[in-house]
Amino acid sequence: MNCLMFSKMLLAFSLVSLFYVGNAQQSYGNSTVSALFAFGDSILDTGNNNLLPSFSKVNFYPYGRDFIGGVATGRFGNGRVFSDMIAEGLGLKNILPAYRDPYLSDNDLTTGVCFASGGSGLDAITARTTGSIWVSDQVTDFQNYITRLNGVVGNQEQANAIISNAVYLISAGNNDIAITYFTTGARRLQYTLPAYNDQLVTWTRDLIKSLYDLGARKFAVMGTLPLGCLPGARALDRVLCELFSNQAAAMFNQQLSADIDNLGATFPGAKFVYVDMYNPLYGLISNPQASGFIDAADACCCTPTALVPCPDASRFVFWDVAHPTQKSYETIAPPIIENIKAKLA
Repeated sequence: MNCLMFSKMLLAFSLVSLFYVGNAQQSYGNSTVSALFAFGDSILDTGNNNLLPSFSKVNFYPYGRDFIGGVATGRFGNGRVFSDMIAEGLGLKNILPAYRDPYLSDNDLTTGVCFASGGSGLDAITARTTGSIWVSDQVTDFQNYITRLNGVVGNQEQANAIISNAVYLISAGNNDIAITYFTTGARRLQYTLPAYNDQLVTWTRDLIKSLYDLGARKFAVMGTLPLGCLPGARALDRVLCELFSNQAAAMFNQQLSADIDNLGATFPGAKFVYVDMYNPLYGLISNPQASGFIDAADACCCTPTALVPCPDASRFVFWDVAHPTQKSYETIAPPIIENIKAKLA
């Protein structure tokens, strides 16, 4: 990276921080939500992979083309991603910074950060395959965050209140099913698909327990996207979604949702909400014109047939082979935010 580019990125990050410094919620007020912490994969990652020796990172153009300052922050999209939308909807801040961002400000710690890593999953094999941060290592980052938070607020009681009143947003399972089970086949000899989905649900519960033991009490757990409808999955058929991946995703989501509904007895004092990502996004894909989109089969960017990005990403449901555009997130987020508020705030 040359000096001019570095200076431009540093200036843009500084402008972002200054622009949003006044939006952080300093008191819980009526919402009782102190912060947002995001764990999991690229649907939520806001730049934690940037310094990793991994191919699973996007801190380069055209990613971030529609972000503030046109900077590629490491978000897997053309602009803001889903975790940013949730942070804004909860009245915390408009962008959720990555914990591993070397420019992370102490001012951002009290209202939440992102630990998610693009390419990661519940399965350790998934993270090793993609060179990402496994969810268990994201919990280790969270432990380090707590130590740093204690130093910033200087008050153990206040730090504990931030931790216990925060929302913990989790997106995991997408890469385990799409990559580890179907693409590489790393788990197919060991598990049938129903058995692997059972294992993923168990690992989700283990992740929740790890966070619960550290003081977390409010959990919003996301299901997977309709994986067979991603542009990468339907490359050979622009009309129909790939059936088996969608069936696997739907099966996992059904099992996960049922498990989340019954976790209250296992974790006393905790609140849970299942976040359906499959059906809202499938609705956009099935009828894109109803929400102002013109294309739900192709990606705007970064595919063999779209090496040059489309001029207007807001007309496309998908930005690249696996990730929705900012407009898609903005379209499906409002009812999800209201549900999180109703169940957790």
